[in-house]
Amino acid sequence: MRRVGLVVNPVAGLGGRVGLGGTDGPDRLRLARSLGALPSAGVRATAALGELAARSGRSTGGGGLARSGAPGPAPAGSPADAGLLVVTAAGPLGADSVAAAGLAGRVVYAAGAGRDTSAADTDAAVRAVVAEGVDLLLFAGGDGTARDVLGALDGASCPVLGVPTGVKMHSAVFAVGPRAAGEVAAAWLARGGGVRLRDAEVMDRDEGALGEGRVTSRLFGWLPVPDVPVRVQQRKTGSTVTAPDAVGGIAVDVAERVGDGLLVLGPGTTTRAVAAALGADTSLTGVDVLRLRPDRPPCVVARDAGEAALLSAGPAWIALSPIGGQGFLLGRGNQQISPRVLRAAGGRERLLVLCTERKLAALGGRPFLLDTGDDALDAELSGYLPVITGRRRTSLYRLTG
Repeated sequence: MRRVGLVVNPVAGLGGRVGLGGTDGPDRLRLARSLGALPSAGVRATAALGELAARSGRSTGGGGLARSGAPGPAPAGSPADAGLLVVTAAGPLGADSVAAAGLAGRVVYAAGAGRDTSAADTDAAVRAVVAEGVDLLLFAGGDGTARDVLGALDGASCPVLGVPTGVKMHSAVFAVGPRAAGEVAAAWLARGGGVRLRDAEVMDRDEGALGEGRVTSRLFGWLPVPDVPVRVQQRKTGSTVTAPDAVGGIAVDVAERVGDGLLVLGPGTTTRAVAAALGADTSLTGVDVLRLRPDRPPCVVARDAGEAALLSAGPAWIALSPIGGQGFLLGRGNQQISPRVLRAAGGRERLLVLCTERKLAALGGRPFLLDTGDDALDAELSGYLPVITGRRRTSLYRLTG
C-alpha cells in the first residue's frame, strides 16, 4: 500500500485576497484577519485529495485522517493500513479536507488547538511523516512553506509536491493547481506511467531586489518532485529590462482601448512600466486602480487594493502580464483579482493581457496559466485570446486552467 503524507499550512495565502501579498509574521496575519481574510488552504487541499482519490479508484486509501489535538505525536492505534496524512494545525482545516476526499488513515502530528501555527510546526510535522516511510509528501502552502519543508527534510530523499495555496509561489516544486497536484500524486504513486523525479528549485522573493524596483527570486535549494512538465509549474524567472518603445506602444494601445474609464492594473515589472509610460506611479507587487481620461494624466484611485476595494471601484478594465518563466496570468501574486472581481468586470471581454514580444517568446510556446480557484471561471476564460505586444499589435495566445 502506497503511503502519502500531507502537511497543511493553514495560514498560507491568507493575505492574498485582501492585498497584503502574504502572511509572513504575526502582525501581518492579524491584519489579514482584521480585513476579513478567510483561509483557502483547506479548500485547495480538499481539491487535491479529491483528485488523488478519484484517480486512485478508491474512496479510501492512499490518504489519512487529520485531527486536532495536543502538539506532538498522535496516540497509537489509529488506522494506518490505508496510508498516511498529517496536518500541522488543530481545527477542521485538515480533517475536513481528508473527509471530503473519502480518505482515511492516521495522524502522527497535530498542532495545539487555539494557537496559530509556525515554521516549527511545519518542521515537526515533516519530520514525523517522513519517519513513517511515505512514498510522497504533499504540502499545502506557499514559498515560505516550501523553504520550511526543505529545512525539515535536511537532505532526506523523500519525494515532495506542493499544493499551491500561498500568494507568490515562485518555486518549481508546486503543481500548476490543486487538482493537478492530485493528478501528479496519483501518477507517481501508480509508478506505471514512467514518471521520474527531478530536482526542482525552492525559490522565494528577493526582498533586497524588491527595494531596488525589481521583482526577482532567490534560490534556497532543491527538492525532488515528480517530473510531469505540463502539470508541475516552472520556477519564476527574474524580471528583464523592457524596451521603452515596446512598453510605450503597449501603453498607448491600452489608453485607446480604455478611453475614459477605470483600469485595474495587476502587479509586475511590465505593468508598472506601462503605468509609468501612461504617467502614473504604481506599486510593483500590488494591484492598483487607475482612472484614465483622454488628454489628461491618469489618476491613481487605489493603491495595493484588496478584493473589496476592487469590487467597490466600479466597472473597470483589467490589465495583466504573465509571470516570467511560469506563464501564470491569474492565481499567482494577484489573488485579489478574484473570480468575483473578474465576473463583475465582464470576464474575457474586459481583460487586457500585456506582454512584450521578448517575454512572450521566452515562454517557448507554453500556454498562459490560470488558477483562480473557480473551475467554471477557468473554463470560461480558457482558449485563445489577444495579447497586446505594442500599439495596435496583438498576438493570439492560448490561456488554460
